[in-house]
Amino acid sequence: MRHALAPALLILGLCQSAAIQAGWNPFREEAAASRPTAKDHEVAAAIAAFRAKDPDMKVFFDKAYGYAVFPTVGKGGIGIGGAYGKGEVFVRGRHVGYTSLSQLTIGFQFGGQAYSEIIFFRDKATMEDFQAGNFEFSAQASAVAATAGASADADYSNGVAIFTLAKGGLMYEASVGGQKFSFTPRK
Repeated sequence: MRHALAPALLILGLCQSAAIQAGWNPFREEAAASRPTAKDHEVAAAIAAFRAKDPDMKVFFDKAYGYAVFPTVGKGGIGIGGAYGKGEVFVRGRHVGYTSLSQLTIGFQFGGQAYSEIIFFRDKATMEDFQAGNFEFSAQASAVAATAGASADADYSNGVAIFTLAKGGLMYEASVGGQKFSFTPRK
């Protein structure tokens, strides 16, 4: 059994390496709540990049009950794949906590990619489900690639709307099926 997990652990290690190269630092301690951290700046830059790519996305920021922003998600795979990223959670524009996502996939895949992801939560119930740690995307979940005007046709599915923005790499699509999330409230 231990040998069967070795490829998955290797892939998750490669995803963390890609995320670190793209700017995520797992060893950085969060600074005091009163002063912005490097992660705060990364999140602000990711939001600005999404808004610049698709100005119509403003309606999601304005009307969503809350949202989670992952400035960098590292994804890679060779038959078995994985993804990992850390981010911040906002309710009505107020920073309320931290989140991480992990994903393990099996199937035909090859390459690596770094991308940003934003998940908008339509209502309080969906947001509370996310904060309770009972949240994951099924294999059928799909994301909208942020491009000019893409959000105009986007809508919520099961209370969430998901957008991705490629940062680089060899994989064209940023699949979100099978993602699991954790949430830690801000102190």
